[in-house]
Amino acid sequence: MSTTSLAAGLPVPDQSARLRDALIAADFTADGLLELLGAPAYSALARSETVPALRATRGGSPLETLVRLFLLQRPVAAERAREALPLDVALADGWVAESPDGIRATVDVRPYGGPEGQDWYIVSDLGCAVGGAGGATGRAEGVVLGVGGASTTLAGITVRVPVSSALDLGTGSGIQALHATGHATRVTATDLNPRALAFTRLTLALSGAPEADLREGSLYTPVGSDTYDLIVSNPPFVISPDARLTYRDGGMGGDELCRSLVQQAGDRLNEGGFAQFLANWQHVAGEDWQQRVRSWVPRGCDAWIVQREVQDVTQYAELWLRDSGDHRAAPEEYAARYDAWLDEFEARGTKAVGFGWIVLRKTASDRPSIVVEEWPHPVEQPLGEAVRAHFARQDYLRTHDDAALLADHFVLVDDVVQEQVGLPGAEDPEHVVLRQSRGMRRATKVDTVGAGFAGVCDGTLSAGRILDAIAQLVGEDPVLLRDRTPEAIRLLVGEGFLEPAGSRD
Repeated sequence: MSTTSLAAGLPVPDQSARLRDALIAADFTADGLLELLGAPAYSALARSETVPALRATRGGSPLETLVRLFLLQRPVAAERAREALPLDVALADGWVAESPDGIRATVDVRPYGGPEGQDWYIVSDLGCAVGGAGGATGRAEGVVLGVGGASTTLAGITVRVPVSSALDLGTGSGIQALHATGHATRVTATDLNPRALAFTRLTLALSGAPEADLREGSLYTPVGSDTYDLIVSNPPFVISPDARLTYRDGGMGGDELCRSLVQQAGDRLNEGGFAQFLANWQHVAGEDWQQRVRSWVPRGCDAWIVQREVQDVTQYAELWLRDSGDHRAAPEEYAARYDAWLDEFEARGTKAVGFGWIVLRKTASDRPSIVVEEWPHPVEQPLGEAVRAHFARQDYLRTHDDAALLADHFVLVDDVVQEQVGLPGAEDPEHVVLRQSRGMRRATKVDTVGAGFAGVCDGTLSAGRILDAIAQLVGEDPVLLRDRTPEAIRLLVGEGFLEPAGSRD
């Protein structure tokens, strides 16, 4: 695909290396911004409040000039711009333009820190980055957004192991493709919007990352029968009554786009490969939402589906009406659009909408593991290693029956702490809780036997030997204790409180 067809009206990346060098020399980086602006102004900018950042950039240094130009999207004097960047290159390649009041940016260029401290840049339409100077104004069809909470969530949960091939479906401004270049030999990025592919090319070039194979089209159509070791997608998952906005509205009824994306992933994954999606799904009257999303899982795949949030239909409609700027329209126009959303939900019997992530792993097992759960509590990003470990635990559990569990040796995971809950002064706690301080930050209630078992798991003794010792201490029949405990061990292993001692070798 030619540069012209991809980037009509947008900058070209031909001399991006010179521009990148200038940005880094001025410390126009994620760390440099935080140091210049300070935490309060930096946080305010993320809320689209620009006044603190304007006050912090009155000195005229190259960094302050670049912040005003690309983040605050204010005009700067030509001489200031020339001090901050190679102005001839920036003008010739279209990154900035001359205007009656000075030099203005043509795109949003936002510093973004990579997972290993890389200085990356996300390029998007003006006013369409989270914290952009434009904020949530009315958005036109075809705009390309920058980094948002959903983007960083997906980047954080993605399994980062070396792979031969990765696919970013619906790449947008290219953040997922950018991450993938760090551990994939070959990266393919697709989008229905050709402007998104142009922005991805700009993002990769300005970040000093390898080029990706950019393909225009919907869902899996651009890649045909190609298969991959990793598929990621932050798709246009919004369940809406129309398809006005390409970046968010899927153009299919209800949650059909997310279902199609997940169901078709199985045929595009190589053995052992991961597919990781953000998604919305309907909560329909008289239907179990867990069964709904469980039915999306393709044959031959393990799955971990986590619902992070649920909104009733009024909350959901209002959220996305604000996103598109419709709340600023005339009252009667806003009311008509709101009605259209509620009509759509009523017709489908939708009472609420869930949001979360869906992770698939291609497996040769004839007993796939499908875990569907609700977890609205805080987690610690990045979670990629926790996701990989989840599936490793499922492999272990399905290949070990109760006898094998009791014969194996376990260790308590390093970040697990024990809490005792009860009335002050009571001789014994009412219950004991094991809590993870990292990753998913799960907590589970255990009985006295469970707490004692977990507490002595250091890999020295087998689970069966530990239970025999506990039975002697509490005066319980060891045979009965061995019979009833494997289920609890499976829970502690499955949720990451215990791990087989051999997995640390």
